[in-house]
Amino acid sequence: MSLPDALLTLYPVLGGVPDAAIVLDGIAPVELPAGYMLFTEGQPCQGFPLVLSGAIRVYKQAENGREMPLYRVLSGESCIVTSSCLVSGVTYNARGITEGPTQVLVLPAHAFADWLAYPAFRDYVLALFADRIGDLMQRVEEIAFHRLDARLAAALLGHGRFVHATHAQLANELGSVREMVSRLLKSFEVQGLVALSRERVEILDPAGLRRICEGR
Repeated sequence: MSLPDALLTLYPVLGGVPDAAIVLDGIAPVELPAGYMLFTEGQPCQGFPLVLSGAIRVYKQAENGREMPLYRVLSGESCIVTSSCLVSGVTYNARGITEGPTQVLVLPAHAFADWLAYPAFRDYVLALFADRIGDLMQRVEEIAFHRLDARLAAALLGHGRFVHATHAQLANELGSVREMVSRLLKSFEVQGLVALSRERVEILDPAGLRRICEGR
């Protein structure tokens, strides 16, 4: 019995787990719709999701509804919040929601614990912690030390001519509030950098936005 090539391509670490094929043989991938809440605060962790396609957005939510994005889990990646819950035995302290149709293969919690005995898988989990902590530290630095207008300009670039998002979604992405983002977008529009319409931002002057990113 062997693992599918497609799965090994996404998660080559499984090649270093002797019983991976046996454990995963009886587990069927789960098809999740967009907007499916995979986990939330206080919920016990039932398993370790391997994302085969789609994406999971992991975030914190305050009592007033404001969201703070932490990271995204794409195909071939793994979730550090889930890893932490499985290692420490605590419940989730964040939320994970699918951003579009997403397919996951959920490794049972007991198998995750058993696989930590294998050096390849243990090193993979430790590397996951290191990578995500680095990402989170970079995000903290951006929020604490970079101007919001520069971060908003950067968030608008790289998506083509149109950015399809509400002001609230952009604010959540930046760890800010909708009112501040709306004021900045209106300022960008007055400067001729963007054109605003319902749930859409049209990029008119990408060079001007890049200058804002660079603090000029």
